[in-house]
Amino acid sequence: MKQGEKITQTLGQSAHERLREMILGGELPAGTRLQEKTYADRLGVSRTPVREAIALLISEGLVTRSSGGVPTVNSISVTDFMEILHVRRLLECETARQAASVNSPAEPLISLRKRVDAFLAGPRPTAAEHVRLDDDLHILIARIAGSRLLMELIQNLRLKTRMFDQGSIPARFEPGCHEHVEIIDAILAREPERAEMAMRVHITNAREAIINHIHRLF
Repeated sequence: MKQGEKITQTLGQSAHERLREMILGGELPAGTRLQEKTYADRLGVSRTPVREAIALLISEGLVTRSSGGVPTVNSISVTDFMEILHVRRLLECETARQAASVNSPAEPLISLRKRVDAFLAGPRPTAAEHVRLDDDLHILIARIAGSRLLMELIQNLRLKTRMFDQGSIPARFEPGCHEHVEIIDAILAREPERAEMAMRVHITNAREAIINHIHRLF
């Protein structure tokens, strides 16, 4: 690969990350049209990295092309969201069971448990910090389970669920942390059934909290 191609690839990755965070953070809401020139100017890059970034966002399901061919930030309905959580529960319960069934290094999980403990003991973290830990834990469990396909599926589904801001449900913070601890402890104890049940409880409780939150809004 030539040097210029490496630079373009790096700029494309950077543009992808920045646009993705703008979408997930709500700065670019559903229906926003992603004109290449507009966002090239906004990000301070040429149109090629933005074109590459948009292609990646489309592959992730965060952006779709309108009937006129213009890339547009996708919308996820409440029904879509509930279906995604249902599939996540199926996949992640199995992943937790598998993770508790293998002999893997304990240190990564212990390190994450310390982060959860610090959240519970100290000042409440920002929503972004909480989301980062939540992502780190669920992806680590998938990695421990040893299935690359499962990890990719879970990453993709979690990315879509982030479009519903769970930071807007503060009552879930402490229970969610305790549920994370139970999942971690079950995997560290090499108890597959306990790990599967802990993950099932965690995702079910998150789903119920979101349903209740939506009902209150309407």
